[in-house]
Amino acid sequence: MSIRAQVAELGFAIVDEGVGAGETDAVIRDTKPFEPCLLAAGRGGIRNVLHLSPRLRRLVNHPSVRDVVAAGLGPSAFAVRGVLFDKHSGANWKVPWHQDLTICVRRRLPTLGYGPWSEKAGIPHVQPPRQVLEEMLTVRIHLDECGSSNGPVRVIPGSHRSGRLSDAAIAAVTRSGETVTCTVRRGGLLVMRPLLVHASSAATAPDRRRVLHLDFASSTLADGLEWSEQWHCVA
Repeated sequence: MSIRAQVAELGFAIVDEGVGAGETDAVIRDTKPFEPCLLAAGRGGIRNVLHLSPRLRRLVNHPSVRDVVAAGLGPSAFAVRGVLFDKHSGANWKVPWHQDLTICVRRRLPTLGYGPWSEKAGIPHVQPPRQVLEEMLTVRIHLDECGSSNGPVRVIPGSHRSGRLSDAAIAAVTRSGETVTCTVRRGGLLVMRPLLVHASSAATAPDRRRVLHLDFASSTLADGLEWSEQWHCVA
């Protein structure tokens, strides 16, 4: 089954041959200045990271990333958010079963169908209509090996096809659905639809699990709303 078909049917796919070892090493070297923040106890990630690092921005156009994004969203897709996560002994969080429902926008503008609103790292966030989320794709680039002991993402295959779910519906899906643990090789990609029900456990091993989380979209927003950032995929 192709990556495109897997993402359409299951809501996710794992690409083992993503970013090569040399480039992964270079990315880790480039993020060294961020380590004091990443390694601070309880601080697991840096938002808006594409503004901080040209090398991380270049990963938006890495051939492996560009190929899976084009397959899922078409050739005009662009990155709208980048977060660098680092799960380690000082920041070993867990995330309950959920869907990714918020997007980042340039400014708060009350708009029919959009809400509720929140703010993270000084950036307005809002829950958009279902159609916007269905036209998005997440690519998680693993900078470290992520085995079963490193707090990998777990997913419920096919759950993205049910739209936005209530807490009760998510609980029902997790009780009745198959669970897949997404172990990913160093340099590999985990490709996901935002509406896929997913979770992660705390790591049981002290190894670091650094991940660059990229959200992509292919459409404009309603009534003057703008994505907070747009980094275009250029062949």
